[in-house]
Amino acid sequence: MHQLVALDLDPGTAFVDALRRAWDDDDAVFPLDRRLPHAARARLVEAVGPTRLVDATGERHLPGGRPVEPGDALVVGTSGTTGDPKGVVLTHDAIAASAWATSKRLGVDPATDRWVACLPFAHVGGLAVLTRALVTGTPVEVHERFEAARVEDAARRGATLVSLVATALRQTDVSAYRAVLLGGAAPPSGLAANVVTTYGMTETGSGIVYDGLPLDGVEVRIGDGALGGDGEVLVRGPTLFSAYRDGTRPFLDGGWFPTGDGGHLDGDRLVVQGRLAEVVVTGGEKVWPAAVERVLLGLPSIAEAAVWKRPDPHWGERVVAWVVAADPDRPPSLGDVVEAVRAELAPWAAPKELEVCTSLPRTSTGKVQRRALS
Repeated sequence: MHQLVALDLDPGTAFVDALRRAWDDDDAVFPLDRRLPHAARARLVEAVGPTRLVDATGERHLPGGRPVEPGDALVVGTSGTTGDPKGVVLTHDAIAASAWATSKRLGVDPATDRWVACLPFAHVGGLAVLTRALVTGTPVEVHERFEAARVEDAARRGATLVSLVATALRQTDVSAYRAVLLGGAAPPSGLAANVVTTYGMTETGSGIVYDGLPLDGVEVRIGDGALGGDGEVLVRGPTLFSAYRDGTRPFLDGGWFPTGDGGHLDGDRLVVQGRLAEVVVTGGEKVWPAAVERVLLGLPSIAEAAVWKRPDPHWGERVVAWVVAADPDRPPSLGDVVEAVRAELAPWAAPKELEVCTSLPRTSTGKVQRRALS
């Protein structure tokens, strides 16, 4: 019987050693998010069903756990768009495919490159840094948590590659890195040449589209819409997960995985507009929140921005912007926001309300929790 070993450990040597031991024993690993409150953690553990647990005190059996299939390497927790916890099963083959495809696209040389892993291992974007380093034999420096100063110092000491989310990128001077993978949320404008925007999710084993172009072996097409028109992004390839932990396999005919994201193809490049479930329909017109947010983040008066909706008796839904002012004493006005959006997008995309706040609700990977806005 192949075990599923939950790792209740901070990123570091102990985590890496425990991962290696589990893989050497043909077991799979489930990284626990130690930042979750007790109730959320309990729901996730129940949904994933690990058979053993490793923490700072040692290893012990967990009653009620379920074994994994031969070849399974990781089970990564996710809540998707529903908020219900579930586990995504990734095989050794999928992890290896992701590692080699990423390394080929970035031109990684284990003799000269070194990764910095500074994002949480409970999320695939952070964990993939470690796994691709282990698979390819590329050196990796593991940080217990993200600290901008440590990331900058690592580059001065020879690190060449790092993966960040947008909130971390804004705090960090990454000019000394050869390549910076950016994922987790809509990218800010004016990115440096060494920053590579990525698209992917837990189910795809981390990023599978770099700067709009799929990695080798990855296929992308648009469903429910003509080529060049917005529809659901469908993907397939060797990096995809095998199933959810409950055994469900939500694949379409031909092995295509429906991502739940809307987008279109611009030639060979994928343009992702955002989650289909988050489209604002106002007066019968569709507004993608991420597109409006990109415009707002280009205003010098705005440090952070999120766009969501409220019911409207006339329009059905109205676009609302929540922003954090760059200077609290000089916040932007609704007129400023409307003018900027109308200059770049359709007029119906302009917010009809503006809320100035001190912070935005975010996940641990930096994604705005739109449904927490009110």
